[in-house]
Amino acid sequence: MSEETAYSADDPRLGLLLEGIVRLAAGDLETRIEVSAARDEIDAVIMGTNLLAEDLQIIYEELEQRVEARTQQLNDARLAMQHMAMTDPLTGLSNRSAFSAALAEAQAASLETSTKPAILLLDMDGFKAINDSLGHTIGDKVLETVARRISGAVREQDMVARMGGDEFAVLLPDVSPAMAASVGNRILAALDGLIEIEGHHLRCGASMGLRMADPGVSADDLMMEVDIAMYESKADGRGKLKAFEPSMLHVRQMRNQLVAELKEAIAGSQLVLYYQPIIRLDTREIEGVEALVRWNHPTRGIVMPDEFIPIAEETGMISQLGGWVLRAAVEQLKLWRSDPLTSSHNFSMRINVSAPDLQRLEFVEEVREALSASGLDPAALVLELTESAVIQGNALDRYTLSSLQRLGVGLEIDDFGTGYSSISYLRQLPVDAVKVDRTLLAALGSDPSQPALLAAVLQLIRACGLNAVWEGIETEEQADYLLSIGCTSGQGYYFSRPLPEAEMTEQLKLHKSWPIES
Repeated sequence: MSEETAYSADDPRLGLLLEGIVRLAAGDLETRIEVSAARDEIDAVIMGTNLLAEDLQIIYEELEQRVEARTQQLNDARLAMQHMAMTDPLTGLSNRSAFSAALAEAQAASLETSTKPAILLLDMDGFKAINDSLGHTIGDKVLETVARRISGAVREQDMVARMGGDEFAVLLPDVSPAMAASVGNRILAALDGLIEIEGHHLRCGASMGLRMADPGVSADDLMMEVDIAMYESKADGRGKLKAFEPSMLHVRQMRNQLVAELKEAIAGSQLVLYYQPIIRLDTREIEGVEALVRWNHPTRGIVMPDEFIPIAEETGMISQLGGWVLRAAVEQLKLWRSDPLTSSHNFSMRINVSAPDLQRLEFVEEVREALSASGLDPAALVLELTESAVIQGNALDRYTLSSLQRLGVGLEIDDFGTGYSSISYLRQLPVDAVKVDRTLLAALGSDPSQPALLAAVLQLIRACGLNAVWEGIETEEQADYLLSIGCTSGQGYYFSRPLPEAEMTEQLKLHKSWPIES
């Protein structure tokens, strides 16, 4: 080929080539330059440029697909994280954060409608006992079942959330108070049935509060007020629905004041012990005294335990209260035994032990220290344990009971016969005696079958190798009947009401056996 060029400088293909390259550089990867029939060097450059454009377009499309896929993955991950942040991991329900956001949205939407949203707040009754006795795995399955039952009882537009622990909330948009109460009662009915999990047949109802979400009331105030209504429901017997009323705020304020005052009472010197004797029915000698705590309030006078013990349990002060009772009761028994005027009596001191104390590893050591400080024989102390706490106890409870037994203190089941009675479990517990609940004795004289029942209960207790103490003896006839069937120990108003220390001491000084008032 000659050195002369095969094309001229004004060849129109050069302009098309330059124009195509400029468009490609600008990002128009679909640009293609037409190839002439000459098939010379210019056409070769044009074909190379077109091939490069095709390669760039393929690479760009693949890159776009990858970017789109990665963007979708990131968006999916963001949505998943957002869902996780707003979802309870155990039940799959919405969590507290999601509920708060939905409540704010429902309140804003209600400004344009004639109806308002409502909040239902429910707390499970008896769930802690299930969790403690059967373990967290069973407890979690109970919560999952509860979540399904609540979700099945609400309307499609309602939102169900687990607020934490065994507390659930339901947000009902656009409802009247009557409609909200109807949904709430439907939920309570769904939760009232038995729950069967791994061979266990469990019943775990709920207590519920209702609060209409009035405009202008903050979400925090609404949740606080529905919480108040829920606890009013629980205090009223459980398994009920209570709608919030402004008067409940005053009750809560009074309760909060009582909590603060109870803390002061335990830390100060406002608590006092009363003593009720346990009597031998044949000789009327004193077998023991039960220490019963009272609150000598500076302005209200004597406050009975049924008013402040539940508060102590709810606020976690029950162990502090129990510790004070333990130390004060043991010290008083030491005083009676060291006083020549009362030392002729050789009886034990009985104190009640709360279920939370059985869960504390320090409790056994506290009992040991109290006995050591007083110099008393451990057998002089009898710890009374509620039947429900013992039968529902877990491994830690059983360890505590065994440790107390090795220490040498007496162990007695209190309130036997109040709902859990099973003779078989008595054989498995390290206890010495059973205190039979007063309700079994109350029907004596009115129910013809009751005498035979009392005799059978006593026989079964004795067959387990345990002693029996009967509570609630109020008449001579009851005392005589119990003695006739072989029961030798009893307690009740027929013998004595609980007495303050001074009166109890005076009785011990004056009488070897317990006097019966005519």
